[in-house]
Amino acid sequence: MAISDGVTAAGAVSAALAQKEIYDKGEVQVGMLKKAMDVQSDAALMLLEGIAPVPAKHLPSHLGQNVNTTA
Repeated sequence: MAISDGVTAAGAVSAALAQKEIYDKGEVQVGMLKKAMDVQSDAALMLLEGIAPVPAKHLPSHLGQNVNTTA
């Protein structure tokens, strides 16, 4: 049973199944990429949260307010 110009029903079904398999593999790859990015994001957040806060130095109030841009 030919559909048109030598393309058989079995060939069309085979091609459709092959496309679905490729699509499914792509979905799995995207899912794994998202999971890896989440793990990396969590690790980076843990590193940032682990940084000790910088203690405020007891300097006079007039220091540290201006930046000399002509030096």
